[in-house]
Amino acid sequence: MERDELESFLTLAEELHFGRTATRMRLSRARISQLIQRLERRLGAPLFERTSRSVKLTDLGRRFRDEVEPHHRAIADALARAAAEAKGLGGMLRVGFGPALSGEVAMKAADKLRADHPELDVEVCEMSFTDPFGQLRERYYDVQVMELPVREDDLAKGPTLLTEGRMLAVAADHPLAARPWLTMEDLAETVLLAVEGDAPDYRREVSEPHRTPLGAEIGRGPSITTLQEALMQVAAGKGSLLLGARTVEYQPRPGVVYRQVVDAPVVRHGLVWRAGEETRAVKAFAERAAAAAAAEAEGVREQAAMIPEYTG
Repeated sequence: MERDELESFLTLAEELHFGRTATRMRLSRARISQLIQRLERRLGAPLFERTSRSVKLTDLGRRFRDEVEPHHRAIADALARAAAEAKGLGGMLRVGFGPALSGEVAMKAADKLRADHPELDVEVCEMSFTDPFGQLRERYYDVQVMELPVREDDLAKGPTLLTEGRMLAVAADHPLAARPWLTMEDLAETVLLAVEGDAPDYRREVSEPHRTPLGAEIGRGPSITTLQEALMQVAAGKGSLLLGARTVEYQPRPGVVYRQVVDAPVVRHGLVWRAGEETRAVKAFAERAAAAAAAEAEGVREQAAMIPEYTG
């Protein structure tokens, strides 16, 4: 099979339109048609159903696409990694970040990396709120700065870069808002919003516990898909949300107050990437993220000093 046949097939399977496929591949429509017909003759059966109005995959075409596409993507990624390795730190590094403090570290590390290596294109975007690992596995990101723990067999992680306390976002008129600080036992007096998605249980046990340390049940509030949606629900009195302490600086909102949960597990931030793919660019980013985290740690200590002392 020729590479142009395969790429024409996969592009047409996505676009289902010969004109758009030709435009994307910078070939003529006639050439795309020739390549598809040649591939179909090679396989011995049609891959597409064509009419004057539409193009659709046949059953064979769908199966062939599903089996071939992951291998084609893996080959393209391997070529890109090899080329980047040969050129040093050229190419692109895509960085995802999670909670507010992770984003601060990611942006500062990316700025330093761009300054040190202008040949490397560094993109930084907020990662999915509901699916912490999906975009990394799908190669949308090369590395993520995110809340730990991470115990996935196919993902690698670095050491904890930074820690912060944990706050409860609660409605301003909720009884808990009147207290200077809270404990984990106080969570039994509210309901916690549930984040939709595929987060594993070991992460939910930290961010959405079902019981207090002494066994009291913590109620479930509505499901949410974004942080902004969550804060709207909090302000409306529909539930509360556990967040990192620095969130209060980045997400002030009318009707929402943040109270420190003094005995909650700290929020730990670190780097995560695909196992076996710690490229030179990822390593270079990790070095600068560690330096950025060390600088941010002072801000965390200053913020913690402002919290009323817990004497329980």
